[in-house]
Amino acid sequence: MPVLASRFFKIAIVFLILGIGMGLQMAMSGNHNVIGPHAHTNLLGWVTSALFGTYYALNPAKAQTRLAGAHFWLWVVGLVLLTPALYLLYLGYAAIEPVTAIASLTLLAAALVFAAVLFRSESASVPAAMRPAE
Repeated sequence: MPVLASRFFKIAIVFLILGIGMGLQMAMSGNHNVIGPHAHTNLLGWVTSALFGTYYALNPAKAQTRLAGAHFWLWVVGLVLLTPALYLLYLGYAAIEPVTAIASLTLLAAALVFAAVLFRSESASVPAAMRPAE
């Protein structure tokens, strides 16, 4: 499995554990006011990261590109910023909203970079060392 795919799976499991923790906290307290951040943590952090990991595991040549590396780091930075910022925003800390906006834009940038990875032709994304000699 490509290193990048493995990294996406590792990030996914971290966010799965965080999402489960948020769900347990809501269940034990009976207070579900952070259901939005809980859903974002599970869907963006766990599910989407795992889907990215699956894509790169199935397309190892694309996982080797700089664009794919940029995708990973933009995604991780966006998630690491969004998760606590959105949680605090839902708890009433309105001053954190600019961080939430920056994190959301970072995640959008990561999604656009992934779209570029996805739509690039296979030959354009394969490093020269991996292409057959002509």
